[in-house]
Parts: sequence; structure tokens; C-alpha cells
Amino acid sequence: MAEGITARLVEIGRSVEASSLPEEVLEVARHCVLDWLGCTIAAVDEPLVRILRDEIVAGEAGQGATLVASGGTTSVLTAALVNGAASHALDFDDTHRILSGHPSVPVLPAIAALAERDRRSGADLLAALVAGIEVECRLGALLGAPHYDIGWHATATLGTFGAAAAASHLLGLEEVAWRHAFGLAGTQAAGLKSGFGTMAKPLHAGKAAQGGLLAALLARGGFTANPDVVETTQGFAAVLAGTAEPDRARLDRWDGRFMISDTLFKYHAACYLTHAPINALVEIRDGLGAGFVAEDVEAVDIRIDPPALKVCNIAEPTTGLEGKFSLRATAAMALLGRDTAALDSFTDAVVTAPEVVALRDRVDVRGDASVSFMRAEVTVRLRGGETRIVLSDSSVPAADLGRQREALERKFVGLVRPVLGERRTAELLGQVSRIGELDDVGSLWRATVR
Repeated sequence: MAEGITARLVEIGRSVEASSLPEEVLEVARHCVLDWLGCTIAAVDEPLVRILRDEIVAGEAGQGATLVASGGTTSVLTAALVNGAASHALDFDDTHRILSGHPSVPVLPAIAALAERDRRSGADLLAALVAGIEVECRLGALLGAPHYDIGWHATATLGTFGAAAAASHLLGLEEVAWRHAFGLAGTQAAGLKSGFGTMAKPLHAGKAAQGGLLAALLARGGFTANPDVVETTQGFAAVLAGTAEPDRARLDRWDGRFMISDTLFKYHAACYLTHAPINALVEIRDGLGAGFVAEDVEAVDIRIDPPALKVCNIAEPTTGLEGKFSLRATAAMALLGRDTAALDSFTDAVVTAPEVVALRDRVDVRGDASVSFMRAEVTVRLRGGETRIVLSDSSVPAADLGRQREALERKFVGLVRPVLGERRTAELLGQVSRIGELDDVGSLWRATVR
């Protein structure tokens, strides 16, 4: 039996100090906040957000945590739930190859609520965010592919640990309390990939944020749990990944680097595993020139990492949400020139439009073990006999953080301006860029209210 893995994860989280974080790490953390906030604001009128407000929030109005964009305040636990689900409602938020999930949406809603209630600074929030992402991603590295492949949604399961770590960091818990918080996180962690394409998937993020925050708050009060929850018999690794003896070396290999730096950001409003094929097809479409029309396509062949077929291969989507998890539908949309960065491209009407369905049905998707995770090989055969083949890789983080910020700012404006208008969007963008200077980071969330 491996020894000390939970303790090592606690050590990693507790070692994060705001004063010693490299500037490039803080910059990526600011990018995460910017992207998370834009996605959350843009989802304010999504049906699942309305349902949560109507059914859950109504009886808790007037407490200490803001509902982003929606307005009103509620308890920190409910704010974490609602803001977490909202931030993942569009499936447009950041992702991470090692986590096999979305790093910010389980973590930021938890500490956003807590930091507002306790009037903590933006610098405190950024440090807690880094701690949470480092813990959840290293836990992902420890468990590897089996955890995700058997059907667990890592955003939900590993994200609960990330939220617990971030909240424990913000609360300044001692080591023993951190370990109990992790024990409580592990026993709450859940979320099935069978919920993809439904409202259950964004609920996973909200529940992870709420569960991780609950774990830290209870641990601060003396609530106990198994302090070795990851590696113990019938613990998290054994039950949720079939790993009875997790290998600590899988953690140690990441020593000396910050995994938040490998965060990947979305520029298509669909499951990230559709991005490599979309990018390949956009390249092919652009290469064919202005005279290209969809009727020129005889067939499209997509080769992708086999596990992706369990994630985003809804063959005949009937809703916009299902369309976000359809390699065939997103391929058709890309070839048709639909703007896959636009939220209104993923509606029921667009996904089921005759021209999308007709092209979708000429797309063949197959798993190919020679194609790495987050990559794709795409072949387009034209009726005149010509064939175009493109290999695309969406697994590489941006090397130029300045260009990444510019891209994320454009995305933010596109998401937020329809909700808050030109002036307020510009003001909010300026505030996010200065988040590390804010004495009360809650002022940022309050500035989002319509």
C-alpha cells in the first residue's frame, strides 16, 4: 500500500504562497478568472440557472454571497452551487489535459463566495485558486486514464478535491484539518459522464464547488473524515479508479512546476475534444477557397483517440446542448462556416437544421489508438476526387501569454457585452485585469449584477 499520498497532496496545496508565486503563474490564474467570469455572466439566462434560482435560492435571499450576473445574495454554499453550475452551463470554460476535466469551474465558485463573505483580497483568491488547481490536477495525474475511462467526470470528482484545497487555503487551515477536508471531499465526490449533453453535467461543477467548500468549512469546525482518503483501503483511488496501490511517483514527477500553466482555454463553445477536428476542418475549408460549398463534400473521416468516443460522439443530436457533444454535428457546422465560438450556433434549431443534418450524416467518426488525446486526423473527400487531410493538435498550452490574454479578452467581451452592455463590460474587464490589487475581491462579483 502506498503511504502518504493524501498527506503529500495536502503539502502541495499548503505550500502555495501568494508572495512567492511566479508572475507567469499569476497571469494564467488571472486568465482563469477572466474566462470563468465571462462564461458565468453569459449563462445568466440559461434554463438550468433559472431552475436553480427558482428552486434553491428563493429561501436563502439576503445572505453574504453574490450570484454572479443574476443579482441577489445567498449562502456561500448555495452561491458555490449556482455560480458553479452557471459557469459550466455553456461548456465554454477552460480545461486541462492532465485533469481530463475543467479546472476552474469547481474551484473558483467555492472561493469566490467564501472570499466575498470574509472580505478577502484578490491576491488571496489567486493563491487559493492556484492551490486548488495544483491539487486536483496532481490527483488526476495520480489516477491517470482509468478514473475517467470507466465513466467518472473528473470535473466533478477531482474538482471536489480542488475546491476543498482552495477553500482550505483561503481559510488558513492546519494540516490535520486539510486532511479531514480531503476525506470529506473524497466521500462526497461524484459525477457520471453519462450526464454529458444534459443539465447534469454543469450541475457536476456546482456540486463539486459546493461539496469542496462544505468539506473545508466542516473541517475547520472539527468535523472528521478518513485522513488518508486517497490511498486507504476502499478509498478514493481504489473505488473510483481501481487503483489499490497508487504510485506516488506519479505525483512526484510534477514537482517543481505549476500545473495551472498547462490550462487550455476554449475558443469553440463545445466539448474540448471536438476542438481538434473543428480546427482541422476550418483549415480545410479555408484552403478550398471562396468557391467551396457543402455539396462538394462526398465524405468526412475523423480519426480520434478512442476514449473520446465515450465523451462527445452523440451521433444524431436533437438539442443545442447535445450538439456540443457531437463530433459529427460540430464537423458539419465547421464545414458550413458556422461560427462555433458563437453561443447562438448551438441551439436546437441550428443543430437540427436540414443542411447541418445532411452534412453531418456524411461524417464518419472512428477511434484510432495511434491518435493521441486531444488530437485528430481529419480527411475530407470531395466529389471531384480530391482529398484533403489535416492533423490537428489542441493539447498544447499557449506559449505567448500576451496573445492568450488578448484572445481571452475578445472572448470575454463577446460573452459579456450582450448581458451588461459596452460600458460596463469594459469597466469589468479593467477590474479583472487588476484583480490582484483588489482589497475586497467581492466587489468584482457585485459589479457583474445586471
